[in-house]
Amino acid sequence: MRLVLLGDVMLGRLVNEHLRKAPAAYPWGDTLPVLRAADLRFANLECVLADGGQPQPRKVFHFRSDLKNVETLKAAGIDVVSLANNHVLDFGVDAFRETPDVLDLAGILHAGAGLNLETARHPAIMTAGSTTVGFLAFTDNQPDWEAAPHHPGVYYVPVDAVDRRTSGLLELVRHTKAMVDILVVSAHWGPNWGAEVPPAHQALGRALVEAGADVVFGHSAHIFRGVEIHQGRPIIYSAGDFVDDYAVDPEERNDQSFIFGLETHDGVPALLRLHPTVIAGFQARLAGRESRKIAERMQRLSSELGTGSEWVEHGAVLEIPCQTSSA
Repeated sequence: MRLVLLGDVMLGRLVNEHLRKAPAAYPWGDTLPVLRAADLRFANLECVLADGGQPQPRKVFHFRSDLKNVETLKAAGIDVVSLANNHVLDFGVDAFRETPDVLDLAGILHAGAGLNLETARHPAIMTAGSTTVGFLAFTDNQPDWEAAPHHPGVYYVPVDAVDRRTSGLLELVRHTKAMVDILVVSAHWGPNWGAEVPPAHQALGRALVEAGADVVFGHSAHIFRGVEIHQGRPIIYSAGDFVDDYAVDPEERNDQSFIFGLETHDGVPALLRLHPTVIAGFQARLAGRESRKIAERMQRLSSELGTGSEWVEHGAVLEIPCQTSSA
């Protein structure tokens, strides 16, 4: 089975304006063949899909995309999205309520936020061929948006401090893994910048794997970070931004990311295949001439975590084996 994982997909602001005249598939650029070749596709939806609502007064940045832009997700065949992030409630509870409804109508599963805590914690589960895949999503951003038993919000779990919510997450991972063949845990965690992996992320990432996660897929930082293989399971500490309208930092290069493709054999992660991408003109594009340089940065960051990789010129892809003698 082949699973594709995408970092932050932000369809608001200038991307939203562009989609009012451009085709629904525009934000995916020339990445569509790679996306469509997968069996399942997952992304962090870094905005609210809504036509209503008012901007939260205490926030600087507000990301909302028109309801019709669910067609953009459908154009790429997105199967599952995470809603556990710091923008899903940018326009208040009323706007947020529109999002799960339009996703449900489009047949797109979602996890990480809901009308109550039980819904926010609930895994998205689907089957590809004979493989059942589960998705859990949490965030350590926006603690004031934490879902409660009778109040909408995100599945909030603090990463820098261990408390009942941390142990609850690990127990949820164990419980969900018992129901699925492959379990992906999506983590919208940490600050926006810095290529170094925070120690608390590494500790929790490893704990999630030991509890049963087959993939830990981190995002929130605007730049990508290294990949670690722990007990034969990949921990992607930050996928970076995949689609947005942000200004580009010339040092951090927040316009660079990857299509993270995971191949599994008999329910076990076997190989990560990373296709370098860049954002230009409000769309993701395969990196072309920049691919090798982007991949070399990922190789360096991953090697610092003890992870080996190989650049495959034919296909312009960085391969990271999950099962090694030291796994």
